[in-house]
Amino acid sequence: MAKARFSGLILVLALLGPAHAAGPLDTAPSWSAMSAQEQRALAPLAAEWDTLDGTRKTKWLGLARRFPSMTPQEQERVQARMTDWAKLTPEQRNKARDQYRSMRKSPPEEREALKQRWQEYENLSPEERQHMTDKAAQPANRLPGKPATGAARP
Repeated sequence: MAKARFSGLILVLALLGPAHAAGPLDTAPSWSAMSAQEQRALAPLAAEWDTLDGTRKTKWLGLARRFPSMTPQEQERVQARMTDWAKLTPEQRNKARDQYRSMRKSPPEEREALKQRWQEYENLSPEERQHMTDKAAQPANRLPGKPATGAARP
């Protein structure tokens, strides 16, 4: 009798194991189950919403709840960033998360200096930004106007 109970317990645990090992149940709603207000706020994520895990959905829903209290400019900025985020590959997203975590651990003075440099960058004209992007893309061992090392000479 005790052996039968033990076997039954093992069977129940074996059946529950895979479900429990998968982690907490996804309690965040599917896209179609969300309110129209939440869908409007999270519109840039519509195409991938149902593939997100529950934790990510919960975080985005928190933003959707705060969305109506934002100014129109803040709403526009948040949705533009959401659109940019949705375009990133999983590897790029992981890199962005790592950089964010790293920045949060840096000293406040360093974070403030980074904010200042970013503000200065945002104030540049599109042409100046493009020039900086082009300049940053040049290999470090090459000076402007000089042929790349190993390049054939005429």
